[in-house]
Amino acid sequence: MPEFPGGSKSRVNRAGANVREETATADDLRCIEEWRGAHRAVLNTFQASLRTRTRNRSIVVAQRHKRRNTIFNKLRRIPKMELARMDDIAGCRLIFESLEDLYQFRRQFHKARFKHKRRNSIDKYNYIKYPKSTGYRGIHDVYSYDVNSKNGDKYKGLLIEVQYRTLVQHAWATAVEVIGFITENQPKFQQGDQRYLDCMALASEILARSYEDSTGPYPDMSDADLLGEFDSLDQELNLIRTLTGLNTAETATTRNRNTILVFKPNGDLEVFSYRDSTEALDDLFRLENENPELDIVLVKADTSEEIRMAFKNYFSDAKDFVRLLTKAKRSLE
Repeated sequence: MPEFPGGSKSRVNRAGANVREETATADDLRCIEEWRGAHRAVLNTFQASLRTRTRNRSIVVAQRHKRRNTIFNKLRRIPKMELARMDDIAGCRLIFESLEDLYQFRRQFHKARFKHKRRNSIDKYNYIKYPKSTGYRGIHDVYSYDVNSKNGDKYKGLLIEVQYRTLVQHAWATAVEVIGFITENQPKFQQGDQRYLDCMALASEILARSYEDSTGPYPDMSDADLLGEFDSLDQELNLIRTLTGLNTAETATTRNRNTILVFKPNGDLEVFSYRDSTEALDDLFRLENENPELDIVLVKADTSEEIRMAFKNYFSDAKDFVRLLTKAKRSLE
């Protein structure tokens, strides 16, 4: 049998445990990087299938490797998490114009004829039907990679997450990420000032009601109370004014589809583009090793415009969220 990336699942788990305990060696880190890098094959398989199925449709498709810092933080945040079982190391994101389009495509994709197995039940990660308390809305599916081939056997069992969001849900999630970059708070992970978490959860409810005839984390709250509580928190935090005033990074990606985004502490965004995905992955690991304190991510999409759409958080771009929320508030008033 081909060797599992990193040596074995137990070796990967041991390396992850050492990261959690702050005792990771250079060999542990090499093990983790080999395991992370192997997910490239899984990503390529799924994104090719998704692009074929979304061709000539108004659906944005993008893919990303989970950032090393995010992986390590997740290990520390969830003490019982085993690294080899972390199911969002590799991810494909689809963004739809409407809930109807999202549900229709997901039903069709579930009928796809391939050996990769969906690991979750239909509603296990349905955060539209069952919104998170943070306000996050979207749907995730986790697949286990399964290919019977000489070159593919060693990747068997690696996991990939497929995310489904509408444009409205994506605008909200982008704003949450931006808040995490520009403040010392992380509402995405329920860390920091509780007011930011509450404010964005209320915003999610406003957006769900106004655009998708749905509900978020406060389904029983009246429209008047919902708007009143949001406005009260917004006046304390100046959140909307802050997001409105952000200068969107104007650094343009090139036509090369493999792009590394480096978010600097001063708010600058550095962009590196590559024609070859292997070269891009090698450079990702090099940059992470040289700059462990920075947020660095490798993304891929068909065009630079799709990269900006799917990963707006890295461009500090919350304009869509502000525009949609302003209009939604007026409609509820």
